[in-house]
Amino acid sequence: MMTEGTDCRAAQLTFQGLGGRQVVARFDGGRITSDAGVLLLREVAERSGLLRRFAQCFTDYRAPELIEHTVEELVAQRVLALACGYEDLNDHDVLRDDALLAVAAGKRDATGATRKRARDRGHALAGKSTLNRLEGTPAAASAAARYKKIVYDGAAIEAWFVEAFLAAHPTPPAEIVLDLDATDDPLHGKQEGRFFHGYYRAYCYLPLYIFAGDVLLAAKLRRADGDGAAGAVEEVARIVGQVRRRWPGVRIVVRGDSGFARDALMTWCEAHGVDYVLGLARNARLEAAVALDLALAEIGCAVTRAPVRLYRELEYRTHDSWTRTRRVVAKAEYLPGKANPRFVVTSLPAARWAAAALYEALYCARGDMENRIKEQQLGLFADRTSTATMRANQLRLWFSSVAYVLVETVRRVGLAGTALARAQVGTIRTRLLKLGALVTVSVRRVVIALSSVFPLQRLFVQALANLQRAYPLRC
Repeated sequence: MMTEGTDCRAAQLTFQGLGGRQVVARFDGGRITSDAGVLLLREVAERSGLLRRFAQCFTDYRAPELIEHTVEELVAQRVLALACGYEDLNDHDVLRDDALLAVAAGKRDATGATRKRARDRGHALAGKSTLNRLEGTPAAASAAARYKKIVYDGAAIEAWFVEAFLAAHPTPPAEIVLDLDATDDPLHGKQEGRFFHGYYRAYCYLPLYIFAGDVLLAAKLRRADGDGAAGAVEEVARIVGQVRRRWPGVRIVVRGDSGFARDALMTWCEAHGVDYVLGLARNARLEAAVALDLALAEIGCAVTRAPVRLYRELEYRTHDSWTRTRRVVAKAEYLPGKANPRFVVTSLPAARWAAAALYEALYCARGDMENRIKEQQLGLFADRTSTATMRANQLRLWFSSVAYVLVETVRRVGLAGTALARAQVGTIRTRLLKLGALVTVSVRRVVIALSSVFPLQRLFVQALANLQRAYPLRC
């Protein structure tokens, strides 16, 4: 129990007793953090330079003599807090006193002892209002603006994600697969650009994601009143161009569901030496082309009482929306009780990818991308697009995406060969980042006393060693 109206930091909390002893608590432990695993994220950020380069995508028009929180410190604070599970800006009015988060964000004064104003001393990091101004700065802001003076460069941020992917692979791969998908981002206010989407039955945005494996390459916020493939050609062209400038010989395959089987995207790929494998919505002509195969599959299913799949190659062209005939792979599948035909259109030749392998091994693998989007939406709060403007909401989506890049690097590099090598973001946060520690800051050292009863001590040590080996410090 706690007396109503009292300061929660000073009030004594009383719990169920233990035998004849009272069990009481106060929020007065001092500089104790519950997120000591942020040190692993800091190791990635510092050694790779990811957050430093991300901060360079912003132009700061503030008066230099008045700045207490640099752009790099602000974006690091926001991104690292998201990775640790703090999606609300309101959280930062307390988090700004977390000395370890301050260390991770690069604050030399980790306790805020030397802040200029007396009322700010003891608060090392920025509060919610400062971070809100960062997110809400309009594109046309300048030094003459009153409060909001930090302007992001959207094109530079988009290029940052691709550059992070390229930098993570010292040796170019022989082939990369670009997975495209759109998802709904439900809106619960009067945000700019909101639209009621009939399929999702909600007001929402319709962001476009592009991944290469587990690595995020693009997160584009879009209105929901257009085609699901809107902007896909431009995004693919931008990414392919940046990749090929570094890796001119790499093979590239674009993969997506039927929402991306648009002539414009396929024509662009064909003209630029990019292959594609895209789902194709069924229609009467396609189903008629596999009617005999479906009948045979139905007979086989009736005999075996198990799903039966047959594959057929088709040369197909729509009546008016496609500019040419293309290869279509048809899966004539019959499940107990129903037919389940599926189709994909591809530029890949049959000599390289036979029908069954193309569908089962290549196309179906795109489903894993949906797990990556869930990590973004559920684990890193990419759907917290609750500000008034699309520009600010796009920055929020990018902050979440940068947090994903950091955590994914910890997973891919730090946790390689461990039990958490394929863990979801939420699991990594719970098992590895949520670690209690006592932080002591002196003139010469920052000492973090990690919990002695942390069950994953060996895993933590191994992850740190893996990261330091992969990103050696340069003299």
